[in-house]
Amino acid sequence: MGDSGAPKLIPADSVDGVDSAMNVRHLHETDYDPIIAVIDDWWGDRKISYLLPRVLFVHFSSTSFAIEEAGAVLGFLAGFVSQTYPDQAYIHFVGIHPNHRRGGLGRQLYSTFFETVRKLGCTTVRSITSPLNTGSIAFHTRMGFEVERVTGEWQGVPCTVNYELKGEHRVLFVKSIS
Repeated sequence: MGDSGAPKLIPADSVDGVDSAMNVRHLHETDYDPIIAVIDDWWGDRKISYLLPRVLFVHFSSTSFAIEEAGAVLGFLAGFVSQTYPDQAYIHFVGIHPNHRRGGLGRQLYSTFFETVRKLGCTTVRSITSPLNTGSIAFHTRMGFEVERVTGEWQGVPCTVNYELKGEHRVLFVKSIS
C-alpha cells in the first residue's frame, strides 16, 4: 500500500480467464463493511458472516486479495502465513459473488495467494471447509488440494469429525506449492 492508504491495484489484463477490466488487489480495511453486508446473501442466506472477522482485513492485507471490476468487489480471499509454522500458509475465507462463479476468479485469487506466500518462504498451503460445502470441496480438489486427517464422514463426505466443537465437522485440505 502506498502512503495514500489506497489499496494497490494489480492489473489482471495478462491473466488467463480474467477480463482485462478486472483488477486483483490487496484487501483493505475499507473493504470489510461492503463485503460483510453481502456475504450471507452470497451464501444463499446462510449465516456465515461471523466467520469473517475485520482483523483479517486489517492485519493480513499483504496476503489477502480482492478481485474487482469498476470498483465493485466480485470476489476475495483472506489468508495469512502461519506464525507457528512459517513455511505454511492458510486460506481462511474465500468468497465469489454468485453471478461470477465458475469464471476463473477463484482460481486467480488462489494463484495470486500461492505466488505471494511462496515468495515469503511457504511450501504448503492449508484450508478447511464444511462437509456440506460440496462446491468448495470440488474447487479445492480441482486446485490440487488433498484431503487430510480424515476421521470419519458426514453424509458420505470424508472429513475430520468434531474438528471445531462437538458436531462441527470439517474437511481439511493441504497443498504443496514448493
